[in-house]
Amino acid sequence: MLKKWGQIFGDEYRSIIKLLEPCMDDHLYMMDIRNDIYSISEGAVERFNIPGTEFKNAAEELMKFTYIEDRLKMHEEIMQIARKEKEFHNMQYRWLDRKGQPIWINCRGRVLLGEDGEPEYLIGCINEIGKKQKADNVSGLLGESSFQQTLAEQGQERLSGYILRVGIDNFKEINENKGMNYGDMILKNTADCIVTAAAATGKSLTVYRIVGDEFILSDFTGTVKEAKLLYREIRRKIDTFIAAIGYEVFYTVSGGILDLEEVQNRSFENIMKLSEFALSQAKNGGKNVYYIYKREDYQKFVEERKLIQILRQSVNNGFVGFETYFQPVIDRRQGTVYGAEALLRFKSPETGPILPFKFIPLLEESGLIIPVGKWVLDRAMEACGEIQQTLPEFKVSVNLSYIQVLKSNVVNVIKEGMEKYGLKRGSVLVELTESGFLETNANFIDFCNGLQANGIPLALDDFGTGYSNFHYLYQLSPDTIKIDRSFTVKALNNPYEYNLLKHMVEMSHSIDMKLCVEGIETRNELDKISEIEPDYIQGYYYGKPCNYADFVRQFLNK
Repeated sequence: MLKKWGQIFGDEYRSIIKLLEPCMDDHLYMMDIRNDIYSISEGAVERFNIPGTEFKNAAEELMKFTYIEDRLKMHEEIMQIARKEKEFHNMQYRWLDRKGQPIWINCRGRVLLGEDGEPEYLIGCINEIGKKQKADNVSGLLGESSFQQTLAEQGQERLSGYILRVGIDNFKEINENKGMNYGDMILKNTADCIVTAAAATGKSLTVYRIVGDEFILSDFTGTVKEAKLLYREIRRKIDTFIAAIGYEVFYTVSGGILDLEEVQNRSFENIMKLSEFALSQAKNGGKNVYYIYKREDYQKFVEERKLIQILRQSVNNGFVGFETYFQPVIDRRQGTVYGAEALLRFKSPETGPILPFKFIPLLEESGLIIPVGKWVLDRAMEACGEIQQTLPEFKVSVNLSYIQVLKSNVVNVIKEGMEKYGLKRGSVLVELTESGFLETNANFIDFCNGLQANGIPLALDDFGTGYSNFHYLYQLSPDTIKIDRSFTVKALNNPYEYNLLKHMVEMSHSIDMKLCVEGIETRNELDKISEIEPDYIQGYYYGKPCNYADFVRQFLNK
């Protein structure tokens, strides 16, 4: 039978490939082994880096668009077919797409023999293993590729209305606490709630499950106002479902709304990108809320991503662009330099100088604060060691991020630096911002214990700006508290705040704790603050932050 089939295949099968091409998502192919000719459906040529629907030197050309790591096993497979060692080809490997990226495929085919019993044709089908499904069996909804097809059918130029992307908040916790099967039940019922809410609009809206715990629906004739109403209805349906299961689990959903009139590039990729951004903004905004896409917000987001990349390049290039500045801390009684606070600065050719409140949060977000923070500590301790040659009691204080505290061994870094630069015990003061406290965990407690064990003083920075100051005084027992400029200004202009600051100074001294007032800019401010007898003064009146060379020239050479 195979011999008979082998006689009729050729032009006839090529015609079949063309005929069935519009009816299939997969790709039919035929390899004419005797004549070394390969034929494949047109869709495969559009998807993969294939020279055409038909080409000669089949074995050699196949190697060119097969991923380099898979070429050896592909070549061996062809040789086995030629040696009649295989009658059926079934292999998973990678082809290169039009962008040169490897794509996993499953290639199956039957070997047809000629009248002489030798392999004549290999015919079969190719499908992408990793291709996104058109439907999802868990939620019962169509998938991302179906949504992509819907947008393509609508046409970019004609797209209007809105896109609503809905995501379950903290879905991972449901899977962790209740198990994957329970999580699938939640996904299914959430999908039902969204479908029911969509149907209540009176429009024929299709809901798609995009990825994980996220869903998308579109209304090409709708308004943002209708999108907000739909999101609220989805939340109401979910609340009803949660009550119906006796509050076995409680969860919320966030929504990202995309007004297509605000989107210039309405390609599938861009719509997915912007809707994901909108949903992320909603989740970052506290969850259980919706966010309407704003072009200026997205532009800010893109600029921050670019800045993170610039910061990362700087870290990988020996911290070029970063610089440590120093601001003097004055002993009020003596009127002399007691120490300095080390402050981080950054500039690059692309950005120029960047203010700390802009780039430091990005360092924390990206995790780059770990290497950068270690670098700042090293620069500060090196400077302290050099200054102590002139002022033996000089101290340097360094602000630490809570990410550094919780995710790196900062105490060891300080200990090693003090040994490296020959610093005396107590020369390095660690500053922590009170407003950064979120919770006390084992790592943070170990950190505080490590500071005390190694004689590393702790200062509580920005004191008076948080909401539970005295709780942290009890919990941390800092050596110094620093009064933020905003508190200082209030005290200088309000008798009540001034008396409050005076009592804080007295309280500090009563428990053997030092107090530093920040933000003193004029002689009048200094005189008034000095009346309540703080230990240290810091501010522009004595000096602005400057680089090390300028600090030495201004405050040490005198």
